[in-house]
Amino acid sequence: MAATLILLGSACGGPEEFTGSRLDQPYSAPTIELTDTDGAPYSLAADTDKPMTVVFFGYTHCPDICPLVMNNIAAGLNRLDDEDRDQVDMVFVTTDPERDDEAALRDYLDGYGEDFIGLTGDLEDIVAAADPLHLYVSDAKKLPSGGYDLGGHSTFVLGIDENDEAVVVWNQDTSATELATDLHILLSE
Repeated sequence: MAATLILLGSACGGPEEFTGSRLDQPYSAPTIELTDTDGAPYSLAADTDKPMTVVFFGYTHCPDICPLVMNNIAAGLNRLDDEDRDQVDMVFVTTDPERDDEAALRDYLDGYGEDFIGLTGDLEDIVAAADPLHLYVSDAKKLPSGGYDLGGHSTFVLGIDENDEAVVVWNQDTSATELATDLHILLSE
């Protein structure tokens, strides 16, 4: 009987489990200024003032992984109660600045959340902003075929805290429910 009650208790919303990867040695947010969708300078170090900023590097023409990750982020943020949601920003940094200007980013991001922040800039600056976060962004080198390796990037999502440090990493398979649970845990600590 006791075993049945324990199983029922754990199946009905027992303790929340953290599924992201906490960083024992957090990454410092880069100070490099990119440009937001309003044309203003934006730095992941200086302008991430909320207790948590979710950051994803991707591009608007991505046919597969970026939309999946962005859908999960948007759905995860929608699962938060108002108190938690007010403490989280979402920043999308393009890896394809040639096509993702401010207007294209704003249009793309409005499909996920009108308060999502979009950043663009020179590709060299975007690569430099990704580097201290341990994210790969292709530097658009010419390929032997004659084309360019443009848009390639890591598919991790980072959580930057109010101390301008990336303290958690989620992979591309993190569900909306897992992200929402992790954000709630982080904001409750």
